[in-house]
Formats: sequence, structure tokens, C-alpha cells
Amino acid sequence: MFKKSSLSISLLLVSLTYTVNAQKTISLFNGKDLTGWHADVPGKDKNPDTAASFIVRDGKLVSMGDPRGHLITDESYADYRLDVEYRFAGKPGNCGVLVHASTPRVLYKMFPKSLEVQMQHKDAGDFWCIEEDITVPNMEERRGPKAEWSVNKKNGRRIKNLTDDSEKALGEWNSMRIECLKDKVRVWVNGTLVNDGYNCTATKGQIALQAEGSEVEFRKLALTPIKKLSK
Repeated sequence: MFKKSSLSISLLLVSLTYTVNAQKTISLFNGKDLTGWHADVPGKDKNPDTAASFIVRDGKLVSMGDPRGHLITDESYADYRLDVEYRFAGKPGNCGVLVHASTPRVLYKMFPKSLEVQMQHKDAGDFWCIEEDITVPNMEERRGPKAEWSVNKKNGRRIKNLTDDSEKALGEWNSMRIECLKDKVRVWVNGTLVNDGYNCTATKGQIALQAEGSEVEFRKLALTPIKKLSK
């Protein structure tokens, strides 16, 4: 009887420990170096001595903008909330967070197969389809004529966000929350819901940050497993 009770208690403790750990937030950036990430910068193939596109400076992860490329997590993730805090360190420009990233360089020999959550100044929260697709309400209004939709051409890959006035003034820190659950992707910028997609063609993958011409600082990249989307 004692042994059976002890076994039951042990199993309960294991179950509780697993549940707690499953909900634990982890930081994808340790504030010191790029452990857990790897860079894919096509320009370095022929010029390996080119300056780094991604560095750590004053405890922040910095995308230098050039040479163009991506910083990609070594691990793949599914069903999570990603909280990002970022700012354009100099002039306004372009960058993005890619979710469900997989095959590298499938578009323009640069972009990995993924769904991009846009960070470009005044367009934060747009979706860009990169060999993956997603659906949103008012699809033709926000993406253009259905006949032009695409996942690998110049036009028809952008799905506009719900509001372009959610970003803070240049130089100030913005918060972006991205939630991915099964085939759904939901995005907030500074607490405002800016995009809400479903029927995504991918449900898991790596996470990537872009170097796309502008210097951007990141001070938070926190990932939390989730079982339901926030409202």
C-alpha cells in the first residue's frame, strides 16, 4: 500500500513538473553572444571576411542591415508566443521576424521558406508569404485581386496589417507579440492587434531575424509555449 501511494505521488510530481516546465518562458537571446542562432548570409559565400550582419552590442542583439541575410534559431518551435522588443537604431527602414522558417534561400536565393511578420517602419505587422501561405479576413481588400496572390513572386505576397499607426516614434522601443498556434498566427504591435491569420500552410519551424538594409536593435526575444491564443 505504501509503495503504491509513493508511486502515485511520484507520478503526480513528475506530471506537475512537466506542466510547469512546458509553460516556462525562455529567452532566445542570452544578452552576451549568439548562442542558439546561426547566420545565413549569401554574400559571405564568396566573401567570408565581410563584416558580420548580426552582432551583440551593449547587451542587445543588433541586425546591422548589411550584408543582407538572416539570423536563424538552431531549434524549431511550434505553439508559442514570441515577445519581441525592438527599435530602429538610426534611420527608419526594413526588417522582419520570420516564423515557421525551414528551407533556406528558396526565394531570390536569399529568403528561407517561412511566413514573415513585417517590422518595416509604418508597416509593422504585415504578413509576407515566402513559399508559405496564410488566410486573413477581407483577403482581397488586404492582399489584392485573388488572381494575383502568390507565395514566390514580387506581387501578391503581402497581406496588409489592420492598422499602420501602432508603432512608436523613431528611436523608441516597440513591442511585438507573435502567437503561433497550430495553423493560426496572431500579431500585436504595442498592445494593438494588427494581424490575425489562419490556415497557415506551416505549423512549426525555426524563427529568423532579417538583415534587410537597416540597423535594428533587439533587447527582448522571449518565447513561451501556449495552448490557446490571447484575445
